[in-house]
Amino acid sequence: MQDMDLRAKVRRRRFVSYRGEISRIAENRLNREFYAPEPRQKWVTDVTEFNVAGRRLYLSPVMDLFNQEIVAYRVSSSPNARMVNDMLDDARALLGPEEQPLLHSDQGWLYQLEGFRERLVASQMTQSMSRKGNCLDNAVMENFFGHLKSECFNGEKFESIRALEAEIHDYIDYYNHRRIKAKLKGLSPVAYRTQAFEDSA
Repeated sequence: MQDMDLRAKVRRRRFVSYRGEISRIAENRLNREFYAPEPRQKWVTDVTEFNVAGRRLYLSPVMDLFNQEIVAYRVSSSPNARMVNDMLDDARALLGPEEQPLLHSDQGWLYQLEGFRERLVASQMTQSMSRKGNCLDNAVMENFFGHLKSECFNGEKFESIRALEAEIHDYIDYYNHRRIKAKLKGLSPVAYRTQAFEDSA
């Protein structure tokens, strides 16, 4: 690689949101059972951080474990309650009357806030949290962040936070609609979900 002047895109350490127990810590109900037989049964979420010339941008997505599709997300210049609450509101708007998915996260302070938990209760969603300091309990979301940063951020130069934000929007659209996965029979997340609905019709 040195002879050919090639450099690997390195995955870097993720944003850590844990600040101790400020409210109730939910049980790890997901328990690394990352398979979901149908959409909107198991969702996972987390927050990751980007740094561009000393300025920071935060991404907060919700992923459906049925097909690993990003069903909702928000970006913000700071990790705050509005970011995760708006993300959750966007995801809740997709639910049918009988759909009450489990939502799994780490023990970050944002997921312990009363407003966030009240939204889960209002939609009769079950909250689940990883064990303290155990990123493998949310491995699928961690894997998404790794791909996102290695494929469109690490090694790239962005002139502004706005340019990075536009790239994140483009990447999530690409990831959902065009990035194929072997685990999804060679289909993209959206194509896999669409085919599943056609097969069940």
